[in-house]
Amino acid sequence: MAIQGSTTSDLITIDSNYLSRITARRELIASHPSTVHGAIPSGHAPVLETYTYLPGTYLPTRFPTLFALIPSSSANPSGSSFLNKVTNQTFPLHPPPSDPAAMLRILGETVEDDMFLLLQDDAAQGGEHRAVAFVCCHPAGFDPSSKLGKRLAEIHGPVPAYEKIGASMERYFGRLEVGKEVKRMNTHANLFAPSGNHVHAGDEVSEETSIDGETARLRVELQTLTRLPETRAILFSFKTYLYPLADIKAEGLGPQLADAIEGLKAGNAPGMWTYKGGVRWGKAACEYLRG
Repeated sequence: MAIQGSTTSDLITIDSNYLSRITARRELIASHPSTVHGAIPSGHAPVLETYTYLPGTYLPTRFPTLFALIPSSSANPSGSSFLNKVTNQTFPLHPPPSDPAAMLRILGETVEDDMFLLLQDDAAQGGEHRAVAFVCCHPAGFDPSSKLGKRLAEIHGPVPAYEKIGASMERYFGRLEVGKEVKRMNTHANLFAPSGNHVHAGDEVSEETSIDGETARLRVELQTLTRLPETRAILFSFKTYLYPLADIKAEGLGPQLADAIEGLKAGNAPGMWTYKGGVRWGKAACEYLRG
């Protein structure tokens, strides 16, 4: 899984294009609400804990020039609130919204990171981690709402050779301690498509003969894992970065990326080449990067 230790400061990242990204997220949440956020009943408490922690403590402390707390007062008798100084929006904090969907919408419109909340089943149910809530505006070729309520093994069912790492991943998640954040990098070739971007064995595909290096992008995710102290849910967050292939080529890294792309055919999961769509775009991308 290429996991490395992290710190709390890496839990949420904010870049210079924050406003444009948040604006785009707000539009997605408004137009595709049931696709980009949701929670099952067992996820309500983890959603509340996440909402209380991020706007209530983490964001104003980590980014004081961007966010602030507004305490209850005679001018604000309804309770304390959270101010986004960039968008000039104010959201209720204490008391929080009663609807988990409202809290997820606010989180999705406040931070750029997408999030899944995972809760471990009781031992009698198998003790596996299950997705109990999410807000995800930029999935990598899947419908995030289809993952809600599913166990890790079910979520990763289409992933080639997942059975080789599934048990160790479950054990790792089970051992993750409160206060011990971890992170990893992940790469993809596609962005948002609820209908699915992945290719499966037997699918008919049309191979691309050429690509536009200005519009074709390498997608990189910075993924973080942290365990919440009260509900002991795992907050899995990931920030998406997009790099035009033209920029990568201009930096002299084209051949290196082409080698990595072709490496999807080898390794302990050769089906990944098909699954990630390499059969569709791989040849054209590698020719461009090496040209």
